[in-house]
Order: sequence, then C-alpha cells, then structure tokens
Amino acid sequence: MTTAKDIMHTGATWIPAHETLDRAAQLMRDHKVGALPISAKGERDRMIGILTDRDIVVGCVAMGHDPSKMTAGDLAQGTPRWIDSEANVEMVLEEMQTHRIRRLPVVENKMLIGMISEADLAQHLTEEQIAGWAEKVYARG
Repeated sequence: MTTAKDIMHTGATWIPAHETLDRAAQLMRDHKVGALPISAKGERDRMIGILTDRDIVVGCVAMGHDPSKMTAGDLAQGTPRWIDSEANVEMVLEEMQTHRIRRLPVVENKMLIGMISEADLAQHLTEEQIAGWAEKVYARG
C-alpha cells in the first residue's frame, strides 16, 4: 500500500504567523516551494493555516497592501487540512478533492514531516488518477 509518506516531499518549512509576507516570499524562493504552513506564535507543532504564493499576490499585492507590513497570520483563513503519514493514496486524493486543495501537509506523531503537491502526485500516480483528481479539484462551481 502506497502511503502519504511515500509520495510526499520532505523538508516542509514553517512560517511563523508574525512573519511578514515579503519574508514568506523569500523563503518560498529559497526553498523552491509555492506554499508554507503557518505556525501559531512560535509553536512549530500547531498549524493555523497554509500560505501560498497566490495568497501573497491576490490577498496582498493585488489589494494594494505592502507585503513588508502584512503578516502570514493576516492571511491565515479557515481550518488547515492535513493527512496522516500512514494514510493511503486514496485517502490523500479524497482529502484533496473534497476540499479542492492542491497542497496537503503530511503529519506524523502530530509533527509536520512533509507536503504533498501536484508535482508529487504527478510523479507517483497514474495518468487516470491524476485526471480524476484534477477534474474534481479544478471543477468550477
């Protein structure tokens, strides 16, 4: 059985809620990622959201805000989704499809150990699985 841990990429980097969006963009650039889990005030084991590069552009820059003054916490919305490292691929796909998300943190013993992105899915799934996933995640409505 292929698990979330088998298909994730390791080394997910946290961003503290108080950190500015310009710093978040620098971390994304340096780590070559498009999303960072947001941690509660210094608590690396409590995720309060996920910040994406698109969030910075749409929620800050396009709104005329200064990314050096807005924080990651300012854009943390909703309940963050995650999956246990031992969950099978079908559970991963269902979680991502149900919530229409393209990145999913992977947790083991309540600690973040990695992230599953579209690129990870493309490397590990069949074309049929990816097509079904994309149809549900990107469907309008």
